Amino acid sequence: MTPERSVCALVAYDGTDFSGFQVQANAPHTIQGALEEGLGKLTGQANRVHGSGRTDAGVHAHGQVIAVTVEWKHSLFALCQAWNRFLPEAIVIRKIVEAPSGFHPRFSATLRTYRYTVYHPAGDALENVQRFPLLARFAWVEKQRLDVEEMNRAARLLIGEHDFATFGLPTQGDSTVRRIEELKWTAEDGVVRLDMPHLQRLILTVTANGFLRRMARNLTGTLLAVGRGQWQMEDVASALAAQDRSRSAPPVVPNGLVLERVTYSDYPHLFLEE
Repeated sequence: MTPERSVCALVAYDGTDFSGFQVQANAPHTIQGALEEGLGKLTGQANRVHGSGRTDAGVHAHGQVIAVTVEWKHSLFALCQAWNRFLPEAIVIRKIVEAPSGFHPRFSATLRTYRYTVYHPAGDALENVQRFPLLARFAWVEKQRLDVEEMNRAARLLIGEHDFATFGLPTQGDSTVRRIEELKWTAEDGVVRLDMPHLQRLILTVTANGFLRRMARNLTGTLLAVGRGQWQMEDVASALAAQDRSRSAPPVVPNGLVLERVTYSDYPHLFLEE
């Protein structure tokens, strides 16, 4: 008899052509659906895959964590290799391990880290540049130079435990209180040259105990408004205090957002080396 095993896996994917992670009745092309379909082809069984978070349509992942119970008698390395053969090129299982007792990829998570990538000009504005097809799949290209120092000053106002109702909708229940541990822009020292002009890459890293729906994208959009000079520090503080969705700057497009890492305090060694 084939043993039933509870396993968890580290997954990376390019979410461009998917309708988000979660299976949806009106959007059949999802990451969860592709994972379940691939595993079903491998094992001949229907297995429900649970994820650590429901990334939106177009959002990517480097460190999504999933869990599933599956009948499998070979090594977990063999399961990883075999499962990958039944997945689209845009999705890869990076590693599979035995799931710890009591583990759930979503409810056991204590922190999640996202990053958002932006390119902006190191010199003058880019009024004459229309598109950057080599960058657009995984980043936002800003047409004017951003004030990174001012964006980080504004970001510090948002660190800590706050009611983030202005910046997102709750994924479950009614609470919109979340705790941000880190929110910081990092600029690369060099520039990326794609013909003309010179571009500098900026990375926003945000780590929190949880995220509201579109919270990461709304926060990024708000900080970019500060970087352009459209918003001031007091505008950010006022928007946060208002707890009103209409007070957020528009969200950025999803293609620059990546679920980078999920932290499990009760399982500190889970995927630690990854």
